[in-house]
Amino acid sequence: MLLLVMTVITGVIYPVIVTGIAQLLFAHTANGSVIEQNGKALGSELIGQAFTDPKYFWSRPSATAPFPNNPSSSGASNLGPTNPALTDAVKQRIDALRAADPGNTAPVPVDLVTASASGLDPQISPAAAKYQVSRVARARGRSGAEIAALVAQATEPRQFGVLGEPRVNVLELNLRLDGKW
Repeated sequence: MLLLVMTVITGVIYPVIVTGIAQLLFAHTANGSVIEQNGKALGSELIGQAFTDPKYFWSRPSATAPFPNNPSSSGASNLGPTNPALTDAVKQRIDALRAADPGNTAPVPVDLVTASASGLDPQISPAAAKYQVSRVARARGRSGAEIAALVAQATEPRQFGVLGEPRVNVLELNLRLDGKW
């Protein structure tokens, strides 16, 4: 009898109450922080997306399988810093970034060549965004200053002024580029 009562309380009543509170107080977040335009979902603020076109800012690499940024397969590659496979992957990513923007001789920010622990991070560092400004500006036929201003607008500060680091949501930034934000 106790098992039945606890199952109903913890398996039905409690989840219904928590879901109801979440829907009332935090509906956008509870529903996945989906960015919509004209009733069409463009993506989530919480899950990275793979952008490969030079006219867009690129996200961090994803370690998820079978495709990048797969939310049902969240996880890191678990390759240690001395693992040759990680070293080779980072070198390939650096080469791809250099090939996409041969005139850019700045050091490549680490978050553009390494996956996050979840493999799903939607943000990059402001340095990673600034690294890509010249490529995006050239691909769009716009000035670097104009693109840099969009990066500045999309840069989020530390949470509560002290937690974490400043960051740029790549989907939001790319939507700003397209005039959809």
